[in-house]
Amino acid sequence: MEKGKKTMDINEIKSYIPHRYPFLFLDRVIDIKEKGLVAIKNLSGNEYFFQGHFPEYPVMPGVIQIEAMAQAAALFVIYKYNLKNKPVYFMALDKVKFRNQVLPGDVFRIEVEVIRFGGKVARCRGVGYVDDKVVVEAEMVAMIDM
Repeated sequence: MEKGKKTMDINEIKSYIPHRYPFLFLDRVIDIKEKGLVAIKNLSGNEYFFQGHFPEYPVMPGVIQIEAMAQAAALFVIYKYNLKNKPVYFMALDKVKFRNQVLPGDVFRIEVEVIRFGGKVARCRGVGYVDDKVVVEAEMVAMIDM
């Protein structure tokens, strides 16, 4: 990514993290800050997980909300610390709270920031929003395979 640029499209995201369809849950990065980034996932009614969760009342599964936040956090750590081609693995989740539903047609906005990074371990905080309403929040700990 060029210096001073503050966004990433889907192709640039894919150049940093290995996730691909159907398990890539970021569509765009809309802001990159000193300690984190803001990404979005646009949800259509055609998302594969809505077929079974739930057919009569589709809701984005909480585990996928957490995975989207983890992908955003991994993306930022890889970008910020120049760790391309280094796998990032979940180690722990803390302080997870689901506050509202994410539905077809929503824009799921994810804000992540690094709380601490040292050695091979990163602790990040993520908050997911629909409009200006918090829908999920968590602290995530991951190990970077150096």
